[in-house]
Amino acid sequence: MGDESFTTLDFLKQHIELGITTVDHADIYGGYSCETLFGEGLKLEPSLRDKIEIVTKCDIKLTCGDPDRKINHYDTSKAHILASVDNSLSRLGVENIDVLLIHRPDFLMDADEVAEAFATLKQAGKVTHFGVSNFTPSQFALLESRVADGLVTNQVEINPLNFSVTEDGSLDQLQMKRIRPMAWSCLAGGRLFTEESEQVQRVKAVLEELAEELGGVSIDQVVYAWVNMLPCGALPIVGSGKIERVKSVVEAMSLALTREQWYRVWVASKGHGVP
Repeated sequence: MGDESFTTLDFLKQHIELGITTVDHADIYGGYSCETLFGEGLKLEPSLRDKIEIVTKCDIKLTCGDPDRKINHYDTSKAHILASVDNSLSRLGVENIDVLLIHRPDFLMDADEVAEAFATLKQAGKVTHFGVSNFTPSQFALLESRVADGLVTNQVEINPLNFSVTEDGSLDQLQMKRIRPMAWSCLAGGRLFTEESEQVQRVKAVLEELAEELGGVSIDQVVYAWVNMLPCGALPIVGSGKIERVKSVVEAMSLALTREQWYRVWVASKGHGVP
C-alpha cells in the first residue's frame, strides 16, 4: 500500500480531532478513484469507521468510466443506483453508507423507481439515509413524496456570488422541513480569489473590510461565517487538502456577523441596494 494511503489516514484523523466526522464522496470524484484512495487509507485503521459518517453520491455516468459511453449523462434507474452503491461499498471497503445522494437531477427520473431502489438498499442494510444534490424545490418534493423515510438533505451551491438557492425557494423549503442543506463551493470554486470580474472585485473588497472589522481574520473565514448565518443551518463542505485551511473554517464557525454586515456582501454581489 502506497504513501498516499498513509496520507489519507493521517488527514482523516486530523479531521476527527477537529470534530469533523462527515466525509463527502461521490462515485465519480477523481475519475472514480477518490473512494478507492479513501478506502485504502481506512483499511489501515478500520476502527475509525465507527467515528465517521460517510456520504456518497451516484447517478452521473462519465465517459472515463466506460469506453463505450459517448457522452456524460445521468442515470437514476434502479439497476444503476444498486450497482453504484455496490461499487462504492467495494471501493470504500465498508459495509454501509450513512447517506446516499442522487448527485444531479435526472430529467428521466422515475420517482417510484428511485424510491424502490432506496427501499431495497435500506432493507439490505447497505444505506441508512437518503438525500439529493442540486435538486430544485419541486424535484425535491417529488422524490420525497415517494420515499418512506423522507430525504435528509439537499446538497446545493451556496456562496456570495450565487444566490440561486436563496431565490428559488430551495432554502425556504429546507428550513420549513427543518432539513439542513449541505453547502458546496462556498468559495465559488476559487473564483473569489482568481476572477477579475466587477462582481468579484466588489465582493472581495467588502469581504476584506469585514475581515478587518471581525479582528483581522481571512476573507475565506468571513465567507464561511456568512454562509453559517443562513437560518437553514447550512453545513459547509470543505474541499481543501490542507489541514490548516480546514482549521481556519472551524474557527470561522465562531465568528458572528451582524445583519447589516451580511447584507453588505449581498449588495456588493448584486451591484445594487435591497429592493
